[in-house]
Amino acid sequence: MSRIGRMPIAIPAGVTVDVAENNSVTVKGPKGTLSRVLPQEMTIKVEGPVVTVSRPNDLKRMKSLHGLTRTLIHNMVTGVSQGFEKVLEINGVGYRAAKEGNKLNLSLGYSHPVIMTDPEGIESVCETQTKIIIKGIDKEKVGQYAAEIRAKRGPEPYKGKGIKYATETIRRKVGKAGKSGKK
Repeated sequence: MSRIGRMPIAIPAGVTVDVAENNSVTVKGPKGTLSRVLPQEMTIKVEGPVVTVSRPNDLKRMKSLHGLTRTLIHNMVTGVSQGFEKVLEINGVGYRAAKEGNKLNLSLGYSHPVIMTDPEGIESVCETQTKIIIKGIDKEKVGQYAAEIRAKRGPEPYKGKGIKYATETIRRKVGKAGKSGKK
């Protein structure tokens, strides 16, 4: 039995979960509304302040869908009640970020500035010139946008320059050893 799939999802106060036909789940909360069509094989029940997911049989596909369905619903409930955020750090001389409306302007050592537009439902905040916070209610979109920003100049292993997640550690490499001058 899926350990994650059989765990019930607690619904916090102020959040409503509706399950329509074809397993179309809509979650409304103080931060917004999320809806998603989930696999039809799973049975989703809302019983008071708890949502439970069950599977029809023990086939390998059903087992994997069981945990996935439960996790997707849990992320929707967490998103509309608390929201998600990713923190990015910029390291390097002259590397910085600035916000102009809904555009993120990145100076990353290229000959041109890199300008990115925030997707709908996602907000990026420049706390300092070297710290970017991406916020939103959809975990998937927050993670995707953070990955796209990081991909513009990923961290390099010799000096650690580039954009990295705040929780990420960069495996450093030792540079080329200099000549000693002796023959």
